Amino acid sequence: MIIDAQKYSGLCSCGREHSMETVFSVVESGCLNRLNNYLTEYGLTGMTVAVYDENTYVATAGKHPFVDREIVLSPDGLHADEHGVELLQAQLPAEAEILIAIGSGTIHDITRYCAYEQHAQFVSCPTAASVDGFCSSVAAMTWKGCKRTLTAVAPKLVIADLDVIKQAPLFLARSGFGDMIGKYVALTDWRIGHLLTGEFYCERIATMTEEATNAVVVSAEGIVNGDESAYEKLMYGLLLSGLAMQMMGNSRPASGAEHHISHLIEMKPEGLGVSSDALHGEKVGVGTLIALEEYHRIAEADLSWQDYAPHNEDAIVAIFGKALAEEIMKENSKNCAEGITGQKLNESFAQIADIIKALPDTAELRSLYHSLGVKSSLEDIQVSEDKLPLLIEYSPCVRNRVTLMRLRRCIAE
Repeated sequence: MIIDAQKYSGLCSCGREHSMETVFSVVESGCLNRLNNYLTEYGLTGMTVAVYDENTYVATAGKHPFVDREIVLSPDGLHADEHGVELLQAQLPAEAEILIAIGSGTIHDITRYCAYEQHAQFVSCPTAASVDGFCSSVAAMTWKGCKRTLTAVAPKLVIADLDVIKQAPLFLARSGFGDMIGKYVALTDWRIGHLLTGEFYCERIATMTEEATNAVVVSAEGIVNGDESAYEKLMYGLLLSGLAMQMMGNSRPASGAEHHISHLIEMKPEGLGVSSDALHGEKVGVGTLIALEEYHRIAEADLSWQDYAPHNEDAIVAIFGKALAEEIMKENSKNCAEGITGQKLNESFAQIADIIKALPDTAELRSLYHSLGVKSSLEDIQVSEDKLPLLIEYSPCVRNRVTLMRLRRCIAE
């Protein structure tokens, strides 16, 4: 499968001109062996560095491209954070002009961020269908304890070798499924934000993201059975979602309340008392079910709405602790929902409910999770169920973005 990303460039019916950094993506068996040919074909020349971790170095044995330098990081304690960046930068030649990430999400985020800092070209070689950020122009990082989306570099090329990807542990593909299924909630939040605030919305980008998500749902059963065509569909969905983010210039089409729940858990705030070793996509998958249940409850309830009132500083400090609270308050200093009035919400509620009704049925989606062996509860990701009210209440604080979860604060008591 070839994805010509340039067909998504140019003037759109939304009124914006979208530009794509990615020019070419290939999802095929054996394509990693042709990486050097692709570099030449697309004019990527200069000092080239391939970045692996020890696991992905072994997983791609016999397929390593010819490069000027190989950097193999230890996977022990390796995360997409400032420490992971420091580990790579300590070994990265200053004259490197092309950085190739050969790995999954962590290796990609670290490498793409370093490529941005070094003004280098970036090439993506996924080794597992675990996340949707391979084509993204941002890096999802935990920076000094806070979950942030940092400016980075989108890949010029994406070379996704199905021979490698289908041999990756199955839990990584299940994580990719979880990351993608959350797009249903993310798109709902985006549409509600557009309705209430007039924020930019592009139907083409939304349709791309829905297409990507539907491709993943269709492939789900085949993934468990190791079907190569199912893995091809899964990778297609993950890459298409990343291209949609690239068109948008941020993660709005792909990240809403479900991701904010995952981010809050990943930040391990003092007052919440949670810690999880689950993969990002596994946490997003659980966050998706939480958001679906809450959104459907809201749509079916007889509610009245009041003006938005942000959390006070004492509440933020109590949950996040002093170390994180400062960053959280800075993130929300110009709160995206402050201008949303109870009157506007009451007038718009019928439309909001219609948007919510287009979401999947929670019970049906939970059944699909169970048939695939996908983690579906807080207990599955080592988080106590009694933390649910706090996750719902404080997860919107991690990103200053209009979501229905944030607007719960407007429900009149």
